[in-house]
Amino acid sequence: MLTHFKKLRRAFMNLKPLGDRVVVKPVEKEERTKSGIVLPDTAKEKPQEGIIEAVGPGRILDNGTKVPIELKVGDKVLYAKYAGNEFKIDEVEYLIVSEKDVLAIVSNGKAKK
Repeated sequence: MLTHFKKLRRAFMNLKPLGDRVVVKPVEKEERTKSGIVLPDTAKEKPQEGIIEAVGPGRILDNGTKVPIELKVGDKVLYAKYAGNEFKIDEVEYLIVSEKDVLAIVSNGKAKK
């Protein structure tokens, strides 16, 4: 029997985004008010931060030139609030977004260009 991690790795080996798309695993943060009350899921905002899990081959221009993706697996990124398509694998939520919907790469707690 495979562990959960091995199942996910196997799924991503078979999951290759097309074009300039990437697979992002949203980072869920526990949200609390200033007084310490934990907000329920219905009151939370959609996450806009995640980890890149898979990367497509890149965009092809009209003249046939291939533009590689600047992102790589493991990058922590900020992405547009309502970007992409959500899906689940083994009850874990993921998002497929276009590279243009990724706003920044986060490094050491600070966004970089």
